[in-house]
Amino acid sequence: MLSKEFESLPNIYLVGPMGAGKTTVGRHLAELLGREFLDSDHEIERKTGATIPWIFEKEGEAGFRGRETVVIDELTNRQNLVVATGGGAVTQAPNREFLNQRGIVVYLYTPVEIQLQRTYRDKNRPLLQVEHPERKLRDLLAIRDPLYREVAHYIIETNQGAAKDLAHSILDLVISNELP
Repeated sequence: MLSKEFESLPNIYLVGPMGAGKTTVGRHLAELLGREFLDSDHEIERKTGATIPWIFEKEGEAGFRGRETVVIDELTNRQNLVVATGGGAVTQAPNREFLNQRGIVVYLYTPVEIQLQRTYRDKNRPLLQVEHPERKLRDLLAIRDPLYREVAHYIIETNQGAAKDLAHSILDLVISNELP
């Protein structure tokens, strides 16, 4: 049930690399706010009836990114949500615009070492199915970090506590620093 105290807040969108904890933190944040939580990757899978790895295999990254932009546009036009985006969502300019202009964007900054610990066994991450996943994560962060920072209203370091604590920190930040 939507908390009356927070109903005037815009949607909150979590961005950051794979393994940042966007889904876990997002669920806790949505619970605190009394809002619905959605993960853009899960929404793509729900709408297509296909897994992300399958979409990557059949349509390539470009095909996946096109589907992702449609879903992010749809989600950012809804109200009273907390949304976790896929790690590469920020690579598409329309997504950055939708997110930044239609809600509050929080970048969950996560060092590569932590990303690697959290993702090393996950076969559902097509971009990490390579010989040197750590190098791939470093390359992706080098490209995407400036984009995360460009789109974000706030940056939270994820090595600063448990997911529930991070959700509380985000909520404190958002309510104490209302955006125009």
